[in-house]
Amino acid sequence: MLSILDRYFLRELGQTVGATVIVLLVIMAGTSFAQVLEQVAKGSFPASVMFQVLGLRMVDSLSTMLPLAGFLGVLQSFGRMYRESEMHVLASSGMGMGGLLKPMSIVAVIMITMVTAIAMWGGPLASRTSDSLVAAANRSVIAAGLDAGRFTELPGKGGIILVDYLSRDGEQLGNTFLAAERQNRDGTYTMKMATGKKGHLLYNSDGSNRYIALFTGWQYEIPLGADNWRRMQYTRNDSALSSIQSDDAEDPIHNLDMIDLMHTNTPDARAEFAWRTVVPIMTLALLMLAMPLSRQTPREPRYGRMLIAALGFFLYDNLLLLCRGQLAKGHWHHPFPMWILSFALFLLAAWSFRNQYAARKPRKKAIA
Repeated sequence: MLSILDRYFLRELGQTVGATVIVLLVIMAGTSFAQVLEQVAKGSFPASVMFQVLGLRMVDSLSTMLPLAGFLGVLQSFGRMYRESEMHVLASSGMGMGGLLKPMSIVAVIMITMVTAIAMWGGPLASRTSDSLVAAANRSVIAAGLDAGRFTELPGKGGIILVDYLSRDGEQLGNTFLAAERQNRDGTYTMKMATGKKGHLLYNSDGSNRYIALFTGWQYEIPLGADNWRRMQYTRNDSALSSIQSDDAEDPIHNLDMIDLMHTNTPDARAEFAWRTVVPIMTLALLMLAMPLSRQTPREPRYGRMLIAALGFFLYDNLLLLCRGQLAKGHWHHPFPMWILSFALFLLAAWSFRNQYAARKPRKKAIA
């Protein structure tokens, strides 16, 4: 049964951690949005799926963002209580460290459960869904915004296309006009235009290249700055669209679920498994570390401890990334160093918190 004091702590912690999550989400959304825009400009995927990909990537990033949000949220919430002397009043009323550990345990269980679910299942599922969405969009001209009766620019500078009919799956086209600019080996440019009574969208088995097959029409090749243009009548004309640029964010190992990951014995798979398993321990260690760091006097700078906490987090996170890099390079074969580092941080934070509430021995008066 929760007491009034427990509910008060939970309410304060929930509000502060929730606000911190929102702020970090906005910051990470801006960074992810810039990366997605860059990939759309390169032709990695059409602009029509940009926001779906952005949302799925934000879900994938929650496993890293939630531990930091919980760390900063607890630090901010308890720090305010210390600065406003609420903690001192509660301590003088008989509240010991057990009064803080109970609500913190509830918050820790909730956050560790969320982080574990996202790191081990939710994040890889979101990444797989994003890759499937991009692959399906690149196979269909509908995703490029193509609409019957309107000129449309194909993604990746693939040219301009106009159709008078478009099937629902985006693969069957009616009367079609296609124009594209191509650079020759000598550096000159040629405008290639083709018309056809019908068309069909094709792609190779791995989905890396796309083609439009036009039937019964004319093709024109016009060198820019010259007059030696050509006209040709054809029965079938296969025109290659721009190749799909590889997405730098794709990581086949990261897309694996936990069962497949445990059966994959490669350095990258071991590094990914170590990271997924250490994230819940990292969450616990950071929440524990936030409790002794939040204790401050009313005259301390408001964000002094916050700066120390941020520097400590980046040092800890970089050490984990260093360990992950050693695993990915094959220098290490077990995730034990990452686990030991996180447990050591937890024990250090617990020892520091216990010392803050340990009974002080009275000083002996010097005998004159």
